[in-house]
This record gives sequence, structure tokens and C-alpha cells, in this order.
Amino acid sequence: MARSGFRRDRRGIGEILKTQAAPQVNALASQVQARVIDAIDDDTVEVTLEAYTTDRGAAAVTIADPEGLALQARDGVLTRAAAAVGLEVKPL
Repeated sequence: MARSGFRRDRRGIGEILKTQAAPQVNALASQVQARVIDAIDDDTVEVTLEAYTTDRGAAAVTIADPEGLALQARDGVLTRAAAAVGLEVKPL
């Protein structure tokens, strides 16, 4: 089989995922957070957004309330919000 001459630059890809892709990840997470807040429609329930970096830019949206698990289990509020902005949610 002929080689194409292409070599993957793992460090370069990692740097792109940490710097250039992170703002886009954070923007999507912010949209998910806004949709969750709208879906819950309760000013007393806090919905948090935590941006962080591992080997790439990442973000977590959390319903910071004991009722959060029930809202997700019963209504799928986080899953629906993620799907509404074009994200695919897969079970672990």
C-alpha cells in the first residue's frame, strides 16, 4: 500500500482542541444552559456552566439542585436541551 506522506501532528491537534475549539464548545454549552433554564422555568433552581480543559476544551452544564436528577430522569431536560442545539447525547 502506498503511503500518502501525511503524518498526524498530535501536539498540534491537541493545541487546536484546547485553544481554537474551546470557545465553540463553551458557546454551545452556554446555549444548552439557556435552554435548560427556559425548560425548568423556576428561578430558584440553579443551572451552572463549568468550562474546563483536559486534553481538549470542554464544558459541563449541571442542574445544581437536588431536584436536578429527577428533572433529567422524568423530563430529560438536559438531553433535550443538548439535542435542541444539535448535540448528540449517547448513554455511557
